Amino acid sequence: MTPQLPYSHLISLTFFTSFVFLIASAAYSNEERRVYIVYMGAQHASQYPTYELHLNLLKEILVNCSPSESLVYSYQRSFSGFAAKLSIDEADKLSEREGIVSVFHSRTLKLRTTRSWDFLNFPQSVNRNPPLESDVIVGMLDSGIWPESKSFNDKGLGPPPKKWKGACVNMTCNNKIIGARYYNSFRDYPVEEPSPRDFDGHGTHTASTATGRSVSHASLYGLAKGTARGAVPSARLAVYKVCWALGCTDHDILAAFDDAISDGVDIISLSISGYKALDYFQDSIAIGSFHAMANGILTSAVAGNDGPKHGTVCNVAPWMVSAAASSIDRHIIDKVVTGDHVSTLGASVNTFATTNRFHPLIYLPGNATTSPGDCSMPDKNVVKGKILLCKLLSYETFTKGIQGLISIDDSSLNISFLFPIPFIVISSLDGLNLLNYINNTNSISRNPVANIQKSEAVFDSEAPLVASFSSRGPNLITPDILKPDISAPGIDILAAWSRVASVSNLPNDTRVVNFNIISGTSMACPHVTGAAAYVKSFHQNWSPAAIMSALMTTAKPMYPSAGQDQLSYGAGQLNPVNAVDPGLVYNAGASDYVQMLCDSGYNETMIGIVTGDSSSCSSSTSTGTARDLNYPSMALHVQSGKAFAAKFLRTVTNVGSARPSKYKAEVRADRRLNVVVNPSKLRFSELNEKRQFTVSVSGGPLPGNSTAPATVIWSDGKHLVRSVMVVYTDFSS
Repeated sequence: MTPQLPYSHLISLTFFTSFVFLIASAAYSNEERRVYIVYMGAQHASQYPTYELHLNLLKEILVNCSPSESLVYSYQRSFSGFAAKLSIDEADKLSEREGIVSVFHSRTLKLRTTRSWDFLNFPQSVNRNPPLESDVIVGMLDSGIWPESKSFNDKGLGPPPKKWKGACVNMTCNNKIIGARYYNSFRDYPVEEPSPRDFDGHGTHTASTATGRSVSHASLYGLAKGTARGAVPSARLAVYKVCWALGCTDHDILAAFDDAISDGVDIISLSISGYKALDYFQDSIAIGSFHAMANGILTSAVAGNDGPKHGTVCNVAPWMVSAAASSIDRHIIDKVVTGDHVSTLGASVNTFATTNRFHPLIYLPGNATTSPGDCSMPDKNVVKGKILLCKLLSYETFTKGIQGLISIDDSSLNISFLFPIPFIVISSLDGLNLLNYINNTNSISRNPVANIQKSEAVFDSEAPLVASFSSRGPNLITPDILKPDISAPGIDILAAWSRVASVSNLPNDTRVVNFNIISGTSMACPHVTGAAAYVKSFHQNWSPAAIMSALMTTAKPMYPSAGQDQLSYGAGQLNPVNAVDPGLVYNAGASDYVQMLCDSGYNETMIGIVTGDSSSCSSSTSTGTARDLNYPSMALHVQSGKAFAAKFLRTVTNVGSARPSKYKAEVRADRRLNVVVNPSKLRFSELNEKRQFTVSVSGGPLPGNSTAPATVIWSDGKHLVRSVMVVYTDFSS
């Protein structure tokens, strides 16, 4: 899912910002200045220097520049420091000050298009298994593909793998795109040609993120320049177009699952979800992915874009991997300069070149039917040729000949969107400052003016942080199965785009691009897909559960902070390189998932709908709980205000060493939890040997709206096999 359009949906999203935007920020008059990071150490939140102290530090060393003009960001949450426009001499002076750990130049100009994969420590030079990588087939269920993109050239690739049984329908394929089908329940309402071609851009973007070939000099109008690539450039693509201008239907999705399984794909990627989690037996994605799993195919899906509220994760079946979206260390920002030469920072992907021309800036006062700042239905005679300061927008806003838009929206400051005109999102506090500028300028009979400048990329040292739009757990269908499973890059991701798709999907946007920058769990999902395909290229016989386990237990730890917890990011940040050699895996098959359904209270009819066979629940086997599923993570839903105790039975399989090995358990737990692993040591004498253990957790009582995290780590001195746990209470709606 991409939280992109319609705009009425955008303004309903809630986003958090990973750094504090300025009240009155930089007017960069000194061309010699560059952005520096001033790091003041990791400290407890109560010890963080304030925004005012950061300004005072700048005041003491700046020459011919005010602190508000210099300051870019004030970091006050997980570490102390700030970013500012400084000369070399000013940076040197700061570095000598007491309490300053380091001062270093922001790497803005060195950050590349491939930053998402590089940020995951997955470089182009990563160790690969070329013959087997080219045998991996990734099935993309999405809006189709633009086959002419350089990201899908087949140079150096041989014929499709012999196992491939698919077809190309109404589109010419090559040795990269080896299959293409389309499913259109909207054929009575033709708006696109009947083919797998992508007229939206979304499918092209996700496919290239997962498997795209390397393309040098990629950018969006100069933003995020570099070499674009997927995780597995030699893997093959099979495209199943299930999404059209009017949406994606359940039956089209199931038809695509059916074909993809039969065609011979190895991984299925599905950047699609509904608006809420459904019981498995009412969910086309749960049903389709179950069949895929039963045939040895892992399904990678989105968590959803309905965060930050808890309980919003949509794709929750335990036999698929559900991806949350997080930031990378490149963030796209923008600024607007007013006639008094004050600059205000905000967020947008504004591709329009900066000019010296200022335009009239107005704030609509409202009338009998509209509130102040309502720009949803503006009078063209009033707004044409002007920049609007707005609180509410619509499609109609962009059809009135305006020169630019400044949107006041605190919920959208950590994500940058594209629009067909110069556009910037600012905080409500900055909006108030701009409104004061407009009123004060009008009061002295002068005309308020503004200039929205082209966006730039800056270094974000706080990454990764979960995007606030990313849907959170808990899992409302099976509360003791943790979802989402893992976090992956999903903010400001540049990847290939369809040349017949609108860049912004808004009226009058005639730009044509080869690459586009968008955000969403839709962008996180193909990162997980690509990583799964990478693991598959080394371990062709591994089950979907084994691959999923490898991704989750090798993930880089993420930690609770304001706006995120383990119900937000699951096992942590995707780490593809380590996933190839996880040491131990938590394996499971179709019968294990059927048993979980039995233990969860599903009757034979319900299970039959999901499994498609006559699986039954006998009274002798349905005495456990969903916690008994051999899952790589652990979740426990408890009642607030009451003590609790529970056990998790797990089995690990040795995939690390053929030589005898010994693993020792380490527990890291919230002080409110008592976690015991029994036995605490596991010995293996050969590959594929299995060992069981039990994790007991007790504690409480916990208050409502709370989580208590823990981690169980098995180590043999080489491998770290991390299994995260979260105990949580009910969250108020």
